[in-house]
Amino acid sequence: MKLTDAEKALLQGSEGPARQKAMELLVKYGEALGAEKLVETNNVCVSLTAGAYSTPRPAATERDVHAALSQMYLDSDEPLEIPRARVYTCRLIREMDPDNWELQGIDPVRHELNLLTERVCAGIGMQLMHSCTPYLLGNVPVMGEHCAWIESSAVIYCNSVLGGRTNIEGMESATASMLTGRTPYWGYHLDARRLGTHLVEVECQPESVMDWGLLGYFTGEIVQDNVPVINGVRRAPNIARLKHHGAAAASSGGVEMYHIVGLTPEAHNLEQAFGKRKPVATLKFGPAERRQAYENLTSATSPDIDFIMLGCPHYTLEQLWDAARRLEGKRVHSSVSLWIFTPKALKTIADQEGLTDIIRRAGGVVMTDTCPCISRVSPKNVRTAATDSAKHAHYMPAMLGFPTWFGSQADCIEAAVTGKWRGELK
Repeated sequence: MKLTDAEKALLQGSEGPARQKAMELLVKYGEALGAEKLVETNNVCVSLTAGAYSTPRPAATERDVHAALSQMYLDSDEPLEIPRARVYTCRLIREMDPDNWELQGIDPVRHELNLLTERVCAGIGMQLMHSCTPYLLGNVPVMGEHCAWIESSAVIYCNSVLGGRTNIEGMESATASMLTGRTPYWGYHLDARRLGTHLVEVECQPESVMDWGLLGYFTGEIVQDNVPVINGVRRAPNIARLKHHGAAAASSGGVEMYHIVGLTPEAHNLEQAFGKRKPVATLKFGPAERRQAYENLTSATSPDIDFIMLGCPHYTLEQLWDAARRLEGKRVHSSVSLWIFTPKALKTIADQEGLTDIIRRAGGVVMTDTCPCISRVSPKNVRTAATDSAKHAHYMPAMLGFPTWFGSQADCIEAAVTGKWRGELK
């Protein structure tokens, strides 16, 4: 790799062993990827967590956390103090809700370790967003901005909707970028990689959040890690629809970027989306494909519901408002747990507007900072779950071990109130 003088100096240890380790990792990573150089970034998303400890122990200190983080994320045999972040860095989703950790079943020792790790992250200058949707909280890259982000649903939103440039980074590479302000110049940082590969002709217009999840899930299953170009959409989707669409495509196939002709910033028309390339394949999304995606997402058979999970990726304020409207004056069934996840900053607004009170009075719980698949916790004795998230319907059976229904928010809230699943593809 071609390194600048400043990068060579970091590699030689000019700013201490932690930044030196970070640069070593980035150089090895970039060389393995075939990157010819590094590119500057001032926008990193990572999630340094207490999970760096395989077995949490009582009375851990900040020094212990630094040592564990340096071992896990900088591959250091020697314990190192993590220096201050060199560039703007957001700490994304973590293991627990700080207010509902006991309800989640988080062990007290792990709870204390989470708080300690949070203090360490704040101390090194990380922005404590604690959400998988940093773009809802002010981290909105401009078109062409080079970023280094973890979290598949955030990455695909950054690339596709905002026109920022990032690959799906790992915890190690993103940590190294935080300490150096560099990331390998490859993949979606390059113009050529961002061009479309597959054409998806939309015959069945997506309208609801559920529809957009189904379109994303169908597309991802077929194109895998390529770049689909979606043509024929007649109505612009809002943030929630784009959020769920991208999360679904990233889950079923590893898509990191897509184009919607006439709507996303690098696809004013088909010619711009594909450049001089021709599509390697043309797909159609009609009623049969929509039905197949729905069936692929549904793993449950029993109508008896124990757990409703909403907010993967984290709910927007509009989605919280919709949920509160549907729950107002109703009561969640005694056999059902309803957990709704949103960024803490948005929950604060929802608190002020009375939305969380409506949900709480109905028997639901609004949680922040985490989700069941990240924390690996759920209500006790769950046998069947339901969600309005295609991403979560994809992951929940494998990661949490129970079959899941996929449907609309209305379907899920009706099931929360009745204890029975009656949702279907309309």
